[in-house]
Amino acid sequence: MPVWLPWPLPAGWLVTGFGEAGDERSGVRGSVVALSGPSITHGPADLLLVAEEPGVGLGAAYAGLPGPDPGEGVGAGPPHAKVNVNGHPTPLWCVPDVPGDRAAYAGEALGRWLWAIAWPPDAGWLLVLAQLALADFRDVEWDVPFGALSPRLVAA
Repeated sequence: MPVWLPWPLPAGWLVTGFGEAGDERSGVRGSVVALSGPSITHGPADLLLVAEEPGVGLGAAYAGLPGPDPGEGVGAGPPHAKVNVNGHPTPLWCVPDVPGDRAAYAGEALGRWLWAIAWPPDAGWLLVLAQLALADFRDVEWDVPFGALSPRLVAA
């Protein structure tokens, strides 16, 4: 399961935790990376990047959705944002019906759901404006700046 990390990190951003979903029988079926930094408009912001197999529901839980997947509209029409995943342009669509305190985007990368959930909602503009490049944290040895553990990781 990939562990997506923007690299280089946007200016002022820190990694604030990791998590996973799965069990001993099926293994890891989802991963999450928490990041914190300055919002584009004002104040602090949080971003969770989730990679998961379809049907796991980790990204949906953090996005505040009742079902396991992003639902209708994701993948339809032009994307709302793009990130580079291992050097490949990857489209993301706004996920409808999320609570008003966050923004959620979802798409597909390497046959798995890729979610980006941002607090406050305007922090989602980071995905649109920063042209993030995501790399699998497991594949490279980096000197990553860490901050205090994000309370967002236990909120789902």
